Amino acid sequence: MSALMNEQLVTPPTTPEESKLARESSRLLAACIGRGPTARLRVIDGDGEIEVPVAALRMLVDILNNMAAGNAVSLVPIHAELTTQQTADFLNVSRPYVVGLLERGDLAHHMVGTHRRVYFRDLMAYKDAQLAESKTRLTELAREAQEQGFY
Repeated sequence: MSALMNEQLVTPPTTPEESKLARESSRLLAACIGRGPTARLRVIDGDGEIEVPVAALRMLVDILNNMAAGNAVSLVPIHAELTTQQTADFLNVSRPYVVGLLERGDLAHHMVGTHRRVYFRDLMAYKDAQLAESKTRLTELAREAQEQGFY
């Protein structure tokens, strides 16, 4: 996990005090979203202002909301390369299952020497495609159930 950890930021679990502060901060920052492409923040300790993209504020609000709920948060750059074990951990499946996905071409990968690596962006594309397929199948099953009078 060292290659990913070099590029990944993980927040530790929060204390009750940190959760409360995160909840309050999230609410205040969320109020700044939607007033244009950027927002200006005044930094009291630094005696200055910072202009940040609203997209960054949205991410910060999401991070704070998760911290308020007591969840650890992990930021992974889209270009990060994951091992087959890291990919399996992310998908909550076994490493041999991931290897099968790679060998069938269901999940894009590349070789680094003799080792398979998966770009995080490709993993997210795979996960999004699987979610879309699941929603389509569920909708189809619900339609069939209605047609047959089971629903």
